[in-house]
Amino acid sequence: MSTQRPSAGAAVLRVRWLPGTDVLQGTCHCGARNECRGPAEMWDWLLAHPDHPAPEDHAGERHA
Repeated sequence: MSTQRPSAGAAVLRVRWLPGTDVLQGTCHCGARNECRGPAEMWDWLLAHPDHPAPEDHAGERHA
């Protein structure tokens, strides 16, 4: 596993396990978050960008 940080223009998808549960929490590069029980379901959701809801920023505009 690499310890290098992604480049400034790289899209980063994160999946983390919530300890004590069978739940995975995914964060898309647009900031949207989702919780799933299976890794395949999580990756389907992450790779569906931009077809999943994105968080709204302070001005009420949606992230791309």
